[in-house]
Amino acid sequence: VGMACAFSIMTQGIASELTLIDVMEDKLKGELMDMQHGLAFLGNIKMTAGSDYALSAGSKLCIVTAGARQREGESRLNLVQRNADILKGMIPKLVQHSPDTILLIVSNPVDLMTYVAWKLSGLPKERVIGSGTNLDSSRFRFLLSERFNVAPNSTHGWIIGEHGDSSVPVWSGVNVAGVRLRDLNPAAGTDADTENWGQIHTQVVQSAYEIIRLKGYTSWAIGLSVSILTKAILKNSRNVFAVSTFVQGIHGVEQPVFLSVPCVVGENGITDVIQQTLTEGERNQLQKSAAT
Repeated sequence: VGMACAFSIMTQGIASELTLIDVMEDKLKGELMDMQHGLAFLGNIKMTAGSDYALSAGSKLCIVTAGARQREGESRLNLVQRNADILKGMIPKLVQHSPDTILLIVSNPVDLMTYVAWKLSGLPKERVIGSGTNLDSSRFRFLLSERFNVAPNSTHGWIIGEHGDSSVPVWSGVNVAGVRLRDLNPAAGTDADTENWGQIHTQVVQSAYEIIRLKGYTSWAIGLSVSILTKAILKNSRNVFAVSTFVQGIHGVEQPVFLSVPCVVGENGITDVIQQTLTEGERNQLQKSAAT
């Protein structure tokens, strides 16, 4: 995942400097050389790599992808302790060398790992962001677009809550050019829906497991998801993405947890949370997601 993120950032010319840090130095050196040999086709990006966290000093953004790989059939929540231990060795060092940085956490289970990173870092919560359901929302839009027969980026829909099995599809907001699916089919996404739109959310939830079964891991789509978040931060685009943030007090969530909701992302991290108009059922699902 880390290399897919780095490659996406490099090929889009999002960053002028890129540093890769990993404990496997030989493999990392090979990855660095392989990427550097393509720079003549792109632009003048300064790239470094190694195991020393001092290489990351002064970073505006630190992207954390390290962690044990999710095994076939394993839920993201089973990864908790293994990856929390890895973060304990990383986050304090990153913040020591870049005290003004923004942390973008990708390691799974991302909502819990973002909370852990926030606690370990001592940074304000708006500067610790989880990649969250940005990818889930992209999967959702792609699958919706297949049925609508329009481009994915002209299809509007959000997945909020946990990046995982309890994620919440906001069916009440699904639309193309402002025309809501629920205006055409009020039962869309419910058990009473004869058109079976709810199957799309099932596919969203199952897709990561299916990709892991087929190729062993996910990489390219999460790399693109992270690169667009990186662009928003480094270019201060203030685009809205479904990312994991501290949601206590939002939509009736009582727990001090990180979950995904639409957020404005820019050079200072998360500046605003967009409080969608949710149905009672969607609010209940989000609160249930927070409690799991």
